[in-house]
Amino acid sequence: MTVSPASRPASPRPARPHIAAIIVAAGQGLRSGGDGPKQFAPVAGKPMIAHSHATLDAHPAIDRVIVVIGDGQDAELDKALGLVERVTGGATRRLSVLAGLEHLAETDIDRVLIHDAARPFLPVAVIDRLLAALDEDAGAVPALPVADTLARGMEVLGAGVSRDGLFRIQTPQAFRFDAILAAHRGWSGDEPTDDAQMLRKSGAAVALVEGDTMLEKVTYPADFASAEARHAATMRVRSASGYDVHRLAEGEELWLGGVLIPHDKGLSGHSDADVALHAITDALLGTIAAGDIGTHFPPSDPQWRGADSAQFLEYAAALIRERGGIIDFIDLTIICEAPKIGPHRAAMRDRVAALLRLTAGQISIKATTTERLGFTGRGEGIAAQAIATIRITGDAL
Repeated sequence: MTVSPASRPASPRPARPHIAAIIVAAGQGLRSGGDGPKQFAPVAGKPMIAHSHATLDAHPAIDRVIVVIGDGQDAELDKALGLVERVTGGATRRLSVLAGLEHLAETDIDRVLIHDAARPFLPVAVIDRLLAALDEDAGAVPALPVADTLARGMEVLGAGVSRDGLFRIQTPQAFRFDAILAAHRGWSGDEPTDDAQMLRKSGAAVALVEGDTMLEKVTYPADFASAEARHAATMRVRSASGYDVHRLAEGEELWLGGVLIPHDKGLSGHSDADVALHAITDALLGTIAAGDIGTHFPPSDPQWRGADSAQFLEYAAALIRERGGIIDFIDLTIICEAPKIGPHRAAMRDRVAALLRLTAGQISIKATTTERLGFTGRGEGIAAQAIATIRITGDAL
């Protein structure tokens, strides 16, 4: 019997492997020169560990992300990431990784990525290359060829060392779960410098995949500045505009730019109708293509009736920060015949700056009229338009 394509049974698809990521963040960071563990120190606008955690957590192939922390570091992790899955590590890096692996031992995890929190900037392409390599080998590591001249020596220069076949090994390192768990459980040698050497000693092959200079490790105080510079080089400038209008009505308060302004009329709307903050909010949302204010705070929702528009602005700014973005500048124009904006400009500027955690010098507020033309010219309403400029990495968009 001939089976037509429409009726032919579908071939069973291989089950997708279950993948976990372990972020090793149990160190004390003594060499970094900070007041606390370096993995919680700020880098590029947020705690160091937050960068790699966000990348791993957002990757579509990764099912779980576990953070291994030192004893007594729960509060610092909560402040950096919130209530994320974690396990307490051991006295050495090897024991901390083993604690993370044992945490997953009774689950259905097939493959695991092990990453050092001290390498905050993790390109998605590196993750993809590592996971692809596990189809052929039990382990895979990102590597970069050694480019500098190498030599032996103490106080004086000794003989040169050939760079042929030498690589700098980075993290994350990827493994078939059973293989790396067995290698850790069976380890009896000196403390290893990484997990790949443990797997290799067990007799399994470890593939080399192309690494990335973004994965440089942060260890010493000067490394923080280098990390900031690497991150800055990946940033892209984006600008977007926002516009809002509300009608003036008797019996309403007039809020503009987060400031209550005395006037015989106020703006009418579902919230406090602050057109200035609404226009800035829409501009900020536009920079990350996140819709408009109505998408996030629909006027049909009664919980936003009479709401302080400051929370809308802070929400939009938080979305940008969560994606690693930096707000650089806000330019706002208020369009009305009355009231006069000049006497309130400084207060509005300070209020917007405070809400966005910027300096007053990063906020421009202007006002104009329409020469008595249109609804604003007739005193029927107030309009505002804003332009927001931010910097954000391409991976976050």
